[in-house]
Amino acid sequence: MTITWKVRPTAFLAVAAIAGLLAGCNEPKTQAPPPPVVFTAKPVSQTVTQYIPATGQAFAIQQVNLVARVQGYLTSINYVDGAIVKKGQLLFVIEQPPYQISVELAQAALAQQQAQLKNAQVELDRQQQLYAKQAASQAARDDAETKRDAAKAAVDQAVAQLKQAQLNLSYTEVRAPFDGIVTNHQVDVGAMVGVGGPTTLATIVQSAPLYVQFSLDEHLVQHIRDIMRERRMSRSATDGVPVELGLAVGKDFPYPAKIDYVSPSIDPNTGTLLVRALAPNSEGAILPGNFLRVRIPLPDPQNGLLVPDSALGSSQGGRYVLLVNAQGLVEERHVEVGQVTDSGMRVIVSGLTGDEQVIVGQAQGAVPGVRVQAQPAPAAKAQIPAPAPASKPAEAGATPQGKPADGKAAR
Repeated sequence: MTITWKVRPTAFLAVAAIAGLLAGCNEPKTQAPPPPVVFTAKPVSQTVTQYIPATGQAFAIQQVNLVARVQGYLTSINYVDGAIVKKGQLLFVIEQPPYQISVELAQAALAQQQAQLKNAQVELDRQQQLYAKQAASQAARDDAETKRDAAKAAVDQAVAQLKQAQLNLSYTEVRAPFDGIVTNHQVDVGAMVGVGGPTTLATIVQSAPLYVQFSLDEHLVQHIRDIMRERRMSRSATDGVPVELGLAVGKDFPYPAKIDYVSPSIDPNTGTLLVRALAPNSEGAILPGNFLRVRIPLPDPQNGLLVPDSALGSSQGGRYVLLVNAQGLVEERHVEVGQVTDSGMRVIVSGLTGDEQVIVGQAQGAVPGVRVQAQPAPAAKAQIPAPAPASKPAEAGATPQGKPADGKAAR
């Protein structure tokens, strides 16, 4: 006898559902990811030097056009365009034979006049002897004396003409009036120069030392005057004040200078005060016309807080740093900044106390309000310089008003 079992499809579905629930109980639960790791460092307290920042331009102390003062053909050019030359070095030669001939003619004319003067003097001596013996009239003696004086004047005239001829001959040689750099020549060999007036042959520029001119804002000038008044400094005390210069393409200030002139009045059109510094430029790194970064160190360095410039961000509210607070949350703190030091540290004028944990280096996942895991940053990652000894405070910059020297965002 055959028994046939009939099973409804709904029963299979129920069994499958129960098996799925039992299998799900054995799967592991999903865990939340750990907080992102960030590197932190406390602000560095160091003695910093305050600086007055400015932008200047270099000017040559002397710049002269070399001209042909006599007429003639240019016979030689004795330098290479752009060469550094010394005072008195021969640069150009204009044809000399015509002027040498003029010198020889003047020498011959002088010799002739000197001979006539000698004869006139002999005649005067003879007439004076005869007049003393009453053998000649006074009129004859006076006539001999007049001829002697005329001959003497002719000699003086011949001497002057010889000097003029020698001067013209010297003009055929154009020499460097001072040490400097000579530009490219404007006239080629064989060209007629000096026709109708002086002809410019080239220009010589003195490259060392140099003048550097810059302007200071009226408000900054008033701040400086207040400092001078507090310290009872006279106006002459600004002469010789050291200045540090840097090229526009660099970051350092390797070139020294000293203030040698301060304008007595503020320009009413720009509201600025013109200041000039004298730079030795012994290495020749600065060229006339270069725009330069200028900073004037102020005396009496003060303590300040520094953080890596890369740790700063910028928003519509100004500059800020990211901190890790006591609850382990990221916090955005707005700060007022000063200048960047030579070591890449930024002076914090206000906004930090020095006990904060500032996020430095890579800060992926560091969003305000997010919990993070803070770890002390290595010195290399934090860009923290070693503390400077007390005898040599580390140089850093902070403007007297505590305002940033530039508006560049670190991020």
